[in-house]
This record gives sequence, C-alpha cells and structure tokens, in this order.
Amino acid sequence: MASRHLSRSIVLQSLYEWDFYDKKPVLKNIVERNIKDFGPGLEEVDFVWQLIEGIGKHMPEIDKIIEKAAPEWPIAQISMVDRNVLRIGLYELLYANKEEVPPKVAINEAIELAKTFSGQTSGKFVNGVLGTVYKQLEEKQ
Repeated sequence: MASRHLSRSIVLQSLYEWDFYDKKPVLKNIVERNIKDFGPGLEEVDFVWQLIEGIGKHMPEIDKIIEKAAPEWPIAQISMVDRNVLRIGLYELLYANKEEVPPKVAINEAIELAKTFSGQTSGKFVNGVLGTVYKQLEEKQ
C-alpha cells in the first residue's frame, strides 16, 4: 500500500474512533496509537498529522459543505465512515496544497477509502458529494 494511501487510512480509522466515542477521547492519542499499530515504518508520518490538524481546524466548515452538497443527508445520518471519508476528501480538495494533492487525486483517494472501509454504495455517494463540490470550485474560477 502506498505511503500516502496508508496515511489516509490511518487518519480515517482515527477519525472514526474519535467520532464513535462522541469526540471524547483525545484525538492525538488515538492517532499515535494507530500509527504505531497500523503504520510501523510509515515514511510520511507528517502527512498523517497534516491531515489530522487541517481537518480538525476546518471541521465546522467542512461539515457545513457536506450538508450543502448532500442536503437530503443530514450530517448525523451519514454513516460515520462516509462522514469521515468526506472530511478527508474535502479537506484535501479545499485546503491542501493542490500541487501536492491535485483535486482529482483527492477525490479518487476518498472514493477508494469509501470502497475499502464502507458499504457498497459509499463510493458512489462520496464521488457524488466531492464531485458536486469540485464542480462548484471550477465554476468559481
């Protein structure tokens, strides 16, 4: 598994656990444990922290964007896996360095995470939400 894909998987697993326990445990502790358990020898540990810190910083805005892009799905009704995949994808799509992670890579990576960790239709759902946001971004340029 490529280093960045593994990093995103660790971020997803960490956000999922944090979300599952109503955001009560310290996210930093969860991430540290998951890096140790799932990413021994991971080359780009900084990328994990970059994603975690960025998503944490922008989560209120990201969640509002999810609600606008999927109005028939209130954020609380989206499965925890899909919600956190969308948070990762939207963070990379909106706030990450576009030269480091081009928009289409961000979308494809999120779709792959959804296909791997969630239900049968999750890939299509994630693609639909991220695709909608991406089209809106292109229209603004």
